[in-house]
Amino acid sequence: MTFDSPLTDVKGVGAEMAKKFAIIGLASVHDLIEYFPRRYDDYSLILPINRIKPGVVTIKAVIKQAKGRYVRRGMHLTEAVVSDDTGSVRLIWFNQPYRANALKADTEYYISGDFQLSHQRLSIMNPSAEMASSFPINTARIVPIYRETKGLKSAQIRKVLREAMQLIVASEETLPKWIISEHKLISRSQAVAEMHFPSSPESLEEAKRRLGFEEVFGLTLAALMNKHELMQEQTIAIPFTEKLAKDFVAALPFTLTDAQRKTVWQIYQDLEKTQPMNRLVEGDVGSGKTVVATMAALMAIKQGFQVALMAPTELLARQHAETIYDLLTPVNMQNSVSLLIGGLKPAQKKEAQAKIKTGEIKFIVGTHALIAEKVDMHKLGLIIVDEQHRFGVEERKKLLTKAGHAVHVLNMTATPIPRSLALTLYGEMDISVIDTKPEGRKSIITKIASPNSRKQLYEKIETELAGGRQMFVVTPLISDSEFLPVRSAEEVYEDLSKKVFKKWRVGLLHGKMKPDEKDAVMQQFMRHELNILVSTTVIEVGVNVPNATVMLVENAERFGLAQIHQLRGRVGRSDQQGYAYLMLGDSSEPSRRLRALESSSDGFKLAEIDLEIRGPGAIYGTMQHGQLDLRIAKLTDVKLIAQARKTAQDFIDKEEKLLNYKQLYKRVQRLRAVTNLN
Repeated sequence: MTFDSPLTDVKGVGAEMAKKFAIIGLASVHDLIEYFPRRYDDYSLILPINRIKPGVVTIKAVIKQAKGRYVRRGMHLTEAVVSDDTGSVRLIWFNQPYRANALKADTEYYISGDFQLSHQRLSIMNPSAEMASSFPINTARIVPIYRETKGLKSAQIRKVLREAMQLIVASEETLPKWIISEHKLISRSQAVAEMHFPSSPESLEEAKRRLGFEEVFGLTLAALMNKHELMQEQTIAIPFTEKLAKDFVAALPFTLTDAQRKTVWQIYQDLEKTQPMNRLVEGDVGSGKTVVATMAALMAIKQGFQVALMAPTELLARQHAETIYDLLTPVNMQNSVSLLIGGLKPAQKKEAQAKIKTGEIKFIVGTHALIAEKVDMHKLGLIIVDEQHRFGVEERKKLLTKAGHAVHVLNMTATPIPRSLALTLYGEMDISVIDTKPEGRKSIITKIASPNSRKQLYEKIETELAGGRQMFVVTPLISDSEFLPVRSAEEVYEDLSKKVFKKWRVGLLHGKMKPDEKDAVMQQFMRHELNILVSTTVIEVGVNVPNATVMLVENAERFGLAQIHQLRGRVGRSDQQGYAYLMLGDSSEPSRRLRALESSSDGFKLAEIDLEIRGPGAIYGTMQHGQLDLRIAKLTDVKLIAQARKTAQDFIDKEEKLLNYKQLYKRVQRLRAVTNLN
């Protein structure tokens, strides 16, 4: 049996069980060994019977007797009595008729389970029992709990892993010796063995430290190699024209914040180099990223280059195009802007494509349609990708091949990412942060509301609507669900339009509508033909309706912290006060993350809290997080991340040959493909 052997080569795994393993994504012995537990139950403290208290317990005792019987309507009960030198205790199993015959009388066992009250007597319920003479897997130790599937429980996974123990122990080392000794790391084989069969809480922590270090090290190494490769590429330097920048800023109807000025200056310095820019601009909600992107585009257009801006939705692309048109009007560049989206009429599309080809249009704003074959962007100098995590790696590659040469890339995101996480996930990018809001913007007032205060809340909202303002209402579902006790968009729409706010115009927007239907409803709301818009989270990112001042989130406990922060960023986008009301599904105590939203409007601070509560998947999305292979590294462990990142740089500085470390080479190559934006 080798690492590449199919699971059926492992003793105890037949064709049926292999199918169940396939459901959780495991096909080979290597997959199994790398399938780490999601949590642990600690049964390592072995107590004498006279000292056990209700709760999870482990004892070492001799089976005195065991018998099974049917009690009612097919319910089977197995009872056993076990003793040690200090006393006896009863064990009970439900619906495990094989138990009585499997237990050997007068034999010593480790027994782990929940000691609780059952029919006025304390018993250990449904325990695991293993002979004391053999290596315990399910008892008398820290027991790993895995992600399971129907018909495949953690106990079976542990049993199969036990059969593969020889291979685990023989695992090759994946890191250079100098790294292991410098950071006092345990060996790879020891770490993997401890993850599956921990010998103590301390050794389990050491295993997590070793494997977490390796994850961040590999990811950083991949990013640094990508960055190094990018630095070898040549692109066109775009010089800075001071007069143009000054004229543009002087004509703005607002003052740039210091954070915006600093970011723009960093971008201008990048553009003047012949190495392609690869910068990520992280801005909090409503921090003014569009004007920064427009200032970057100014210089490229001035030199006769084309700029492509890709937004995640047609609605946002349309909005960006309108904003940019207005921003460029004072410097007489507005006619170089054009929208190119799937929703255009064929004639409009043809005209736009022709003007792009001749170079008459310099600033192209669109969605994935920009990747369509018919667009010839021969003089592309700068690509701006809005909400960069919404685009796949493939889509970015296609845009770059359109230009036929390396291009400056500016990525923008309104999802504030904690610095430790950003550096780990986007190690190959330079990062700029816009963390201050434009002057005159008031902080949004956020309040948690319970269903019994709904009437008073509606009265407050009525006052806002009467003052000519508008409101968003966001729900977690489109239609009613028999499984989830939450208010759907359709139900709320009916309730508000026919009862509560029947004198106001109410609209409905959700993901199942066709793009042009969605657009039409959104345009109505923007033109103030609707007072209230009931919607699902399709309005999460970027929609700009300055007159909307109220955001009501129904069943707020169903949303993530970052998601609600994005949603409330849709209101308070003018000098008017914005309000966000987080309506709970019932009157129970609000969660920590909802209380955090009530007390803070700092997206970066909230992202730190979200990372702490829910882990990196919450911020980066589960799919990419899985691909990035961060399963063990705690991204809140700033010290570990700093050490692993520095070591990756040392590895490059020492000119180590990656090919000398076969497993590390494979992993880094895979991660380079995932993280590489160019």
